[in-house]
Amino acid sequence: MKITVIGPGRWGSFIAWYLHRCGHEVLLYGRAGDEKFLQFQRTRTNGLLTLPEGLALGSDLAEAVARAETVIVSVGAQSYRGLLTELAALPVDGKKLVLCMKGIEKKSGLRLSEVTAEVLGDRMRAAIWVGPGHVQDFVRGIPNCMVIDSASEPLKKELVESFSSDLIRFYYGGDLLGNEIGAASKNVIGIAAGMLDGLQKSSLKGALMSRGTREIARLIEAMGGNGMTAYGLSHLGDYEATVFSQHSHNRMYGETFVKQGHYGELAEGVATAEAMVLLANRYGVELPICRTVHEVLSGEVGPAEGLAGLFLRSLKDEMI
Repeated sequence: MKITVIGPGRWGSFIAWYLHRCGHEVLLYGRAGDEKFLQFQRTRTNGLLTLPEGLALGSDLAEAVARAETVIVSVGAQSYRGLLTELAALPVDGKKLVLCMKGIEKKSGLRLSEVTAEVLGDRMRAAIWVGPGHVQDFVRGIPNCMVIDSASEPLKKELVESFSSDLIRFYYGGDLLGNEIGAASKNVIGIAAGMLDGLQKSSLKGALMSRGTREIARLIEAMGGNGMTAYGLSHLGDYEATVFSQHSHNRMYGETFVKQGHYGELAEGVATAEAMVLLANRYGVELPICRTVHEVLSGEVGPAEGLAGLFLRSLKDEMI
């Protein structure tokens, strides 16, 4: 398969590395002048992985898309609409599109597949690739399981069969809405976990995980999905990699925030927390963890006060 991966960050570059390892013809696209892409052009490494010589690099979007049967996107969720607008001006009809990022558009509350449909209509067949795993583990040969989901059953089957290997076992998703909401919201739970670490209250992570999964299940159900999806790989199954791992971007962001340090870049879960509050209000669903994370990040309440109030709720409230 001829594949173009858009996004030279740590996850996008891993996907390019992984799919080349699977035997596909891969090009990694980055914008000219992007520092992460320039580093790959200069050294072919970002410190986490080294791109093999057979993996192409390109900074012309039109050329990168024209050569590809499948376009894989790994960019920040809040910049995705802008990228789609660029893609819409290109001959993308009939190509496959795989979204490998986790987020919700914060201004609209739309899932990324909905943003895709709004901008591109049915010009490209779209799927999502979500689930647990860190680049640092994968490049050491440590395997994991992930999910591919799509409204198109043939596309889902084709991608699972083409992308599976001894390093990643893919499962067929059966709830696109639930998997998108679950994957995005786990980053908010990750920030909450980091805040607990920063406050030296890591023992509360058990309560965080059990209550976090339940509140996300409630939202998925209210939106028309299957609440049980929250207990699968896209959400609960990703907690080990997000809530505990030292490699977790969102967990580390939450810890650094509480300690009043400077993390260096904004975690995706920050915008997602804002979007989750929007969805909570829109669907009339109580999301106390997501709301608390948003209130702490926006400065409406202090971390210690916010998290103390969250975990001192009544027993009756905790299980609904």
